[in-house]
Amino acid sequence: MPETSNPPRSQPRPQDYVVVDGSDGPRRDFRISVGLREGWDAEGRVFDVSEAVRTARAWMRRRVEAGEPALSGMFTRAEVTYAWPRDDGSVGSDREPVALFTGEAVHAYLGHLSDAAFEAMLNGLAAELGAALGQERIYVAFADRTWILDAGDRG
Repeated sequence: MPETSNPPRSQPRPQDYVVVDGSDGPRRDFRISVGLREGWDAEGRVFDVSEAVRTARAWMRRRVEAGEPALSGMFTRAEVTYAWPRDDGSVGSDREPVALFTGEAVHAYLGHLSDAAFEAMLNGLAAELGAALGQERIYVAFADRTWILDAGDRG
């Protein structure tokens, strides 16, 4: 008996697109910025952004397996640049590689979550990324707020 296949679908046309029910709502975008150079020294190990991706995917899988919601988003590699005043009056400057995880709390999937629940998810993923990449500080932004997670005072 010959195999039957479904006929190929035609490409969507502009007039085929409609707003998905339940997907409209206020924008709640997020960003996690985590360094890729371990520690504070210029000679510290530099991780590839793929290590951040692996860490995030493992975190996402654990959450979904536990029946909990998870974030989804995009990783990009970037460089942060900064300057500071030195005690002698001169100015120092540096740069370092970072991984940026960005996305939105899409209402169709995560719209039922409170901001506090979403922030807890962001903090959980940020802490996992920081630990995996040897970072003391991770920078987080959500909607109209930003904060820094710091693991520097460990005793």
